[in-house]
Amino acid sequence: MTFLRFSLSIMLLASLSACTLGPEFKKPEAGLEDNWAISTGDELETIAIQNTKWWELFNDPELNQVLDIAWRQNNSLEIAGLRVLEAQAQLGIATGSRYPQSQNLFGDAIRVSPAEATGSGENFTAYTLGASAAWELDFWGRFKRGIESADAVFLASIAARDQVLILLTAQVVDTYVLIRIAEQQLRIAYDNEEIQQRSYEIASVLYRNGADSELDMQQAQTLLLGTQATIPGFEISIKQARNAMSTLLGMPPGAVDALLTDGKSIPALPEKVQIGFPADLLRRRPDVRQAELLAKAQNARVGFAQTDLYPRFSLIGSVSLVSGGSGSSDFGDLFNSDSLSYSFGPSFVWPFLNYGRIVNNVRVQDSRLQQALLAYRETVIQASREAEDAIAALNGTREQVDILTKGVVSAKRSNELSTLRYKEGFSDYQRVLDSQQSLFSQQQRLVTSYGESTRSLIALYKALGGGWEDQAGRPLISEQSRELMNERINWGDYLESDNLEIDTKNRQ
Repeated sequence: MTFLRFSLSIMLLASLSACTLGPEFKKPEAGLEDNWAISTGDELETIAIQNTKWWELFNDPELNQVLDIAWRQNNSLEIAGLRVLEAQAQLGIATGSRYPQSQNLFGDAIRVSPAEATGSGENFTAYTLGASAAWELDFWGRFKRGIESADAVFLASIAARDQVLILLTAQVVDTYVLIRIAEQQLRIAYDNEEIQQRSYEIASVLYRNGADSELDMQQAQTLLLGTQATIPGFEISIKQARNAMSTLLGMPPGAVDALLTDGKSIPALPEKVQIGFPADLLRRRPDVRQAELLAKAQNARVGFAQTDLYPRFSLIGSVSLVSGGSGSSDFGDLFNSDSLSYSFGPSFVWPFLNYGRIVNNVRVQDSRLQQALLAYRETVIQASREAEDAIAALNGTREQVDILTKGVVSAKRSNELSTLRYKEGFSDYQRVLDSQQSLFSQQQRLVTSYGESTRSLIALYKALGGGWEDQAGRPLISEQSRELMNERINWGDYLESDNLEIDTKNRQ
């Protein structure tokens, strides 16, 4: 009883005097300005973003449809969801370290036949049945730091999935816009082919009638053939963009054709765009949140490494039933009261001769912590730069669109006048040639600039980091993956529907 009281006293003392080693995590300073560095203009409103489903600003049902398919079927997004489950299981392992770390049942039946030369007696059988446990006390906060690190990694995996979702959404919308740009460029090429075909026919008739030179006819044909040569290129761009869209939707090439109507216009920009303030990036950008959580996880690893500098205290014990010996004994004797054997007591381990290696490991972890803190700062800076770049691009391309729109109107009128004057014999064909070249060029530039303006808005919302907020209720993985994983092993309640739904409460 005295020894038992002593052991319990050691355990109680260890529990009461336990402390947590390592630095407490402090969120690093972001260093963002209160306002955007570049002028936002009248179209960009620096107010809190109300509609986080920014793709709905384009008011395109087909776009909404392909996005929904991408969120359900994209492989990269599902892999990110599986990594959340992996991190959750790792957190479960870390949490389990708080309880007795070693718990074993053991037993054996051994036949012993001593050598006759030893004179130790006759043959006998020994039976043993028992259980043992070892519980390392969290005296220095070793396991607490391990749980803290695993929990931060788990939350970082959720942020990583949110980031994949944002990138996927932006890629799908951007690819959709690329398809519409190429389709509109193709339509313009066909329209100009028709215009130039008529001019070529006029030049050919005049040449055959001796009213014009062969040079005009050849120039008309050269211009026509040059325009026709652009058509296969646009068709290739459409096919490649549609194949890219199929991949994003987790579908084989060509499958997306049934989802998209040919010849739709490029999604139009809304009149007003809400962009919030630079500080909103810290809340809306999952990669910023992920960088912070990874730094927090590494901060806990510093404390975990420091615990190796001090002794580890454990409470160990075992109880067993033992029978057998040189006397008469059988298996039934194992359950007699006099077969009980037990051991119980405290122990400690202190690798004091390894201080050099341990201290250097602490330094390694601290260096990694500083790297993680700097990575957070770099992520914030890059997020701010991406947003500023997108704002600049959106402002610039909008201005280009306004100018090029006027240019196309002027080019169309110039083509009409030059063609009319050529037919009436008041000007040579060179003016027609120049006006038609200019018209085709201006129209293509306008389409490209208009498309780039829309893509700049996509880049802006990708930089602002929104879109993940409205994904609550969507499963982390597909039903097919869930069924396959449950067939392989017992996942318990990890793969229950409620646990697979995306939770937003821990992501603010």
